[in-house]
Order: sequence, then structure tokens, then C-alpha cells
Amino acid sequence: MVGVSVDAPADSQQLCRSRGYTFPFLSDPNADTIRQFGVLHTKGGEAGKDIARPAEFLVDAGGTIRWVNLTDDIRVRAKPQSALLAIDRL
Repeated sequence: MVGVSVDAPADSQQLCRSRGYTFPFLSDPNADTIRQFGVLHTKGGEAGKDIARPAEFLVDAGGTIRWVNLTDDIRVRAKPQSALLAIDRL
């Protein structure tokens, strides 16, 4: 599991500490990766800042996207059971 955010590395580190995240959280301040995955929410953040649209992707070892969960609400995330089912289907 890897998180990707447009936030600066220090901001991402603070978020991980405050939420207890133990997985890598990558900073993408220019939103290059976020654009490549098609989840840029232009001016969707505070003060019109570009942010990533909430999404989860399951990418196999060959780099193929095998499962996607997209939402328009930052508070909505995939249920773990949904992601585990997608993994089991591989």
C-alpha cells in the first residue's frame, strides 16, 4: 500500500503521524503521478489548490491496474472487504 498526495513531504509525514499510518506516503507536489492516474481534482482543495480526487487502485506486479475505487467525497473510502475481494480475484 502506498499513499500519494500533492502535499509537501513534511505535511504528509505529519498526517501519517497523526493518523498512525505505517505505509509509505509519497509527495507529488506537481501532481504528475496524480494526473497519470486521472484523479486530479483541479482547484478542489483549500484556497483553490489542486488536490487528488479520493481513489484507491490495485496495481499488479506488471503495472496493470486491476481494480479501482473512485469517489467525489474525501470522507468516503473503499471498505477493506472490497479491496481484499479484488485481491483474492487475482
